[in-house]
Amino acid sequence: MTPGARIAAAIEILADIETRHRPAADALKDWGLAHRFAGSKDRAALATLVFDALRCRASAAWIVGEETPRAIVLGSLREMRGLSADEIGALCTGEGHAPPPLSEVERARLTEGALDDAPDPVRGDYPEWLAPAFAAAFGESAVAEGRALAARAPLDLRVNTLKATREKAQKALAHLGAEPTPLSPLGLRVPLSEDGRSASLAGEPAYLKGLVEIQDEGSQLAALLAAPVPGEQVLDLCAGGGGKTLALAAAMDNRGQIYATDREARRLGPLYARLERATTRNVQVRNPRRGQNVLADLEGHCDLVLVDAPCTGTGTWRRNPDAKWRIRPGALEQRLKEQDEVLESAALYVKPGGRLIYITCSLLPAENEERIAAFLARYTDFSAIGAEALLAAAGLPELARFAGPHGTGLRLSPLTSGTDGFFIAGLRRA
Repeated sequence: MTPGARIAAAIEILADIETRHRPAADALKDWGLAHRFAGSKDRAALATLVFDALRCRASAAWIVGEETPRAIVLGSLREMRGLSADEIGALCTGEGHAPPPLSEVERARLTEGALDDAPDPVRGDYPEWLAPAFAAAFGESAVAEGRALAARAPLDLRVNTLKATREKAQKALAHLGAEPTPLSPLGLRVPLSEDGRSASLAGEPAYLKGLVEIQDEGSQLAALLAAPVPGEQVLDLCAGGGGKTLALAAAMDNRGQIYATDREARRLGPLYARLERATTRNVQVRNPRRGQNVLADLEGHCDLVLVDAPCTGTGTWRRNPDAKWRIRPGALEQRLKEQDEVLESAALYVKPGGRLIYITCSLLPAENEERIAAFLARYTDFSAIGAEALLAAAGLPELARFAGPHGTGLRLSPLTSGTDGFFIAGLRRA
């Protein structure tokens, strides 16, 4: 496909996403099935174009003066790739499968359009209905935080210390340009290509042999801050695909016991192969069963209960840019209810003197500090673990600058820490 044909296809795919209100991944997959002539490089380039357009949908539409798929894609070429109006015009010739030529208005807007007078949600590329929440969370930094969330995310890897040191893993991935992450002592970061694509690990021996796992640096830090101790009894209550479960197992050097479960059994599916690849031996997966409490024997017996709570995922917008435009106020209300429920469930399994670590990939106070405050008001036998004590237990005192400004816990974000957005708080039972 020519560059112009790719742009036309991106406009078509974006129109499908907008019309059918569907995830971008589904629209991209269907387009690929219907256009089998497109090779793997074409499909990867298309995905980058579509995701770039979704990252800056609001600002791109403002620049061009329309909210059409064509306007958003054209505006994103300027905003995300720094192309000039002339360079964009050279791609839109109307010849072959390229988009029709730029109109005089489009060319003028792409040349002179600016965001100076745009409202904060447009300049920060986040939904208008979340503006009050962003203002409450970030104050004057709301736009900057939004723009950081709209940037492309790097490929972060966690070194599996059961099999390798960071130095060994970095050497194995040197051809990909892997470098140590600045905050996590276990992380490696692989830079994106010039067109914004991540390196493929499908054929990398270091990945296939379990030396590394894909995990954002922020997620790595969240697992480290849980500070599991070898020999402890640990419950990962919302394990999902098992990223943090694997990190906990490595930190415990395969000693003690980790119980991994999730409300949705299907989410646990990938965990089995990952456990085998990582040579993890201290994890027991407990699949939920209708009408049965598969965790009954753990009530009041766990040294550590990890809650990676369901949330709006505002902190992961770099990796899921379409999610921020599909989320609705009703979804936030539902997540708040689910977070209260999972915290109440988690409390059952914490033994006296044990710890509960609450994590979200959200940056909204309603899902973070407010949920912790509400929990502590109901459960007087729990108290917050101060940020200083949390960091000391994990051996990460240098993260003190990320202590949450709204109360207990730590907050990471693309703008402040260069990671995905995370909130981490610790609670201890009397």
